[in-house]
Amino acid sequence: MKTRTATAALVTCAALLAATGCSSSFGDDKKTEQDSGSHQHLNVLIASSGDAETKAVTDAAAAYAKQSGNTVTVQNAKDINQQLAQSFAGHKPPDVFYVDSSQFANYAKGGSLYAYGDRIKDADAFAPQLRSSFTYNGKLVCLPKDTSALALAINTDVWKKAGLTAKDYPTTWDQLKKVADKLTKGGVTGLVVNDDYARLGAFMKQAGGWITDAEQTKMTADTPQNAQGLAYVKSLLASGSMKYSKDVDARWGGEALGTGKAAMTIEGNWLDGGMKVDYPKVKYDVAPLPAGPAGKGTLAFSQCWGVGTDSPHRAADLDLVKFLSSSSQQLAFAKEFGVMPSRTAPLAEYAKQQPSAKVWADASSYAQGPVTLPGFDKVLGQFNTELQGLRTGDPKKILADLQRNGEQALAKGN
Repeated sequence: MKTRTATAALVTCAALLAATGCSSSFGDDKKTEQDSGSHQHLNVLIASSGDAETKAVTDAAAAYAKQSGNTVTVQNAKDINQQLAQSFAGHKPPDVFYVDSSQFANYAKGGSLYAYGDRIKDADAFAPQLRSSFTYNGKLVCLPKDTSALALAINTDVWKKAGLTAKDYPTTWDQLKKVADKLTKGGVTGLVVNDDYARLGAFMKQAGGWITDAEQTKMTADTPQNAQGLAYVKSLLASGSMKYSKDVDARWGGEALGTGKAAMTIEGNWLDGGMKVDYPKVKYDVAPLPAGPAGKGTLAFSQCWGVGTDSPHRAADLDLVKFLSSSSQQLAFAKEFGVMPSRTAPLAEYAKQQPSAKVWADASSYAQGPVTLPGFDKVLGQFNTELQGLRTGDPKKILADLQRNGEQALAKGN
């Protein structure tokens, strides 16, 4: 089950920063001697969503090994952020590893990531909003390995029982409120979502707001647009036509949809794999998120292929990353475990091959990427905590707190 969020973990490099700096150069300027041998052994650390992803990456690594003459060991992390932080502090990172967007800036600021973006000749073939998520101090540090975007998933059996058809799929906030009200009855809630900014932030975007400016140099949280987005969510929560997943005894929106507790949910393309495994008999359809006052809006999520500054195999690491990021390999990953390509051309091809994923693929073109700034994992963690009480809370106060906390993090980051 894939449940990516922009605030994936709290036990990270940031937690160890005071003690270690999480920097490969902390305390000395010694550069790691590079291995120039023809047969090198590379270690890859991943945070897998399940057996399908682990097998896909392991198979790809084996194919690379056969082609290159290098050997590759793939390890599935128990807690990748904690393991990476500890390896950076000890100057012994894995050679290639997943980097979540929520932790990227912490690692980049600490000097733990080898910035190889300028060595990628076709870097502009990757979606621009994804490249910006992994750019630090004006440099593309690492390549986005895939992408996901949010859409509205609908339990079609529940929908039909309410006398609704595909023509009734909501395209505006007003329509979403009406159908959510109509669908809420008999133990079914119209709309069920996770209680974090990685879902609710879409409403802020649809209202014309966001947490920072496009360059991530200025906080823009405390604005009328963002307040309008959260006020709309609050109105749905207060009416009972929308609930958080935990309030219907579900771990995430896909579980609420699959168990019939939700008529609709907001999730990314990882939903497809989760539904096939856990609820194969449940019929559902996917539609774009309804537009708000400022138009369409959704959120994008990604990870990148990181390379450790302290790796003694950087040339081979980069060769492996290029292989794993190729168009053909991205399409293979998409087929094998449901992620969407981060390259624009394979993404279009994927949408043709997987018509059921076209809505998610199309949404990627206007999706808002996550906030990737040093220290923002804690800021967003506090934001999520306050969003949990939004039903009776004050959207303006929540946003004022986010604004203040974000400005403090920005000041420290500079």
